[in-house]
Amino acid sequence: MSGDKTVSFTNCMSQMYIFSSLTCNELLILTAMSYDRYVAICNPLHYHMIMNRRICVLLSTVCWALGFVEVIPHMLAISRFSCYKSNEINHYFCDILPIMKLSCSDTTLLRLIIFIEGLFLVSFTPFLLTFISYVFIIATILRIRSRTGRRKAFYTCSSHLTVVIILYVSLVCQYLRPSSTDTLDSNKLFSLFNTAAVPVLNPFIYSLKNKDVKSAARKQLKWLTI
Repeated sequence: MSGDKTVSFTNCMSQMYIFSSLTCNELLILTAMSYDRYVAICNPLHYHMIMNRRICVLLSTVCWALGFVEVIPHMLAISRFSCYKSNEINHYFCDILPIMKLSCSDTTLLRLIIFIEGLFLVSFTPFLLTFISYVFIIATILRIRSRTGRRKAFYTCSSHLTVVIILYVSLVCQYLRPSSTDTLDSNKLFSLFNTAAVPVLNPFIYSLKNKDVKSAARKQLKWLTI
């Protein structure tokens, strides 16, 4: 907003830490929400007993704490970089990939940390748990005999499933594309979608289940067609 495009090394590391932590938090919280949807659809009569206030607070606390702690090894590895090819970042904020490509120091340790934590903690494991939850959810929905019952059950998890698909697709396109197609310009495009478009879409996706919102939307559409 000020037109000043400079950023100190400390502020750059702070921005990178906050962005990476909140991304991890979102993935973990969506995973916890998938378990909530699993209980709501597969064990509806025991939902309030299983997902009580204590369990909800525990899940939220673990997700937030793990998200903020998980990024610390990345920051420690990046802070040890002593050589950079340039002082200009080809990105619109400080992210791990642009900084790693800009460095002429050895990035083997950072790549190893990203691979291990991505595989076991914040990428593959949340995806696997979410996928397993929806396997059981879909199997339960298909066993419901009435069409109204199936529609109601699917309606319960439709918003969450939509957000999960959009987020994972954007993250895969940004971080897991083949190196031959991985350019900084394309990274900026996918990063813009992930950091701007997805958060803007989320309120609309979740609010579409609200009857008042849908009623207001119908009135606006009728008014526009008059």
